[in-house]
Amino acid sequence: MRTATLTRDTRETQISLTINLDGTGKSNISTNIGFLDHMLILLAFHSDFDLILTAHGDHEIVGMDPHHLIEDVAIALGKCISEALGNKLGIRRYGSFTIPMDEALVTCDLDISGRPYLVFNADLSGNQKLGGYDTEMTEEFFRALAFNAGITLHLNEHYGHNTHHIIEGMFKATARALKYAVSIDESKANSIPSSKGLL
Repeated sequence: MRTATLTRDTRETQISLTINLDGTGKSNISTNIGFLDHMLILLAFHSDFDLILTAHGDHEIVGMDPHHLIEDVAIALGKCISEALGNKLGIRRYGSFTIPMDEALVTCDLDISGRPYLVFNADLSGNQKLGGYDTEMTEEFFRALAFNAGITLHLNEHYGHNTHHIIEGMFKATARALKYAVSIDESKANSIPSSKGLL
């Protein structure tokens, strides 16, 4: 089993996260940000990653926004994915998935390359807040995830106008792309998927 556990404590957030890349999509998630919990449950379900996450942050103080916690959860998630992948032997490396979410259409293309990068093309100006979740933090979440997991990540909204649907499409598409990219190609189970021999 490819698993990792991380505890991250700062003056702004306290996070405990465990991931199993070879799971069945089970999750137990609590961040005190309802929409973020919902997106991470979807990420676990559609990637077949088992994910246990408990997170507290300064957003729980009256008047504070959830910026720090959302970014730090993504940092912890990215680091755990990277650790769980280990030597990356046999992984398919690339993943691509397009999700229709009612009127919205979103594509995720990614490469577990060791060269972190984010391309993010989406208009989330329609609704700036979903419950306690600031929609502008979506790009920051995926940037922190990509840079800490060592992933080249491209997210493109083709069209859509409901902000909830666009963001949900992003999380689902990323989950499905990750599911394929981390899966093992049994015909090349003992090799690194790179002509350089290193990822």
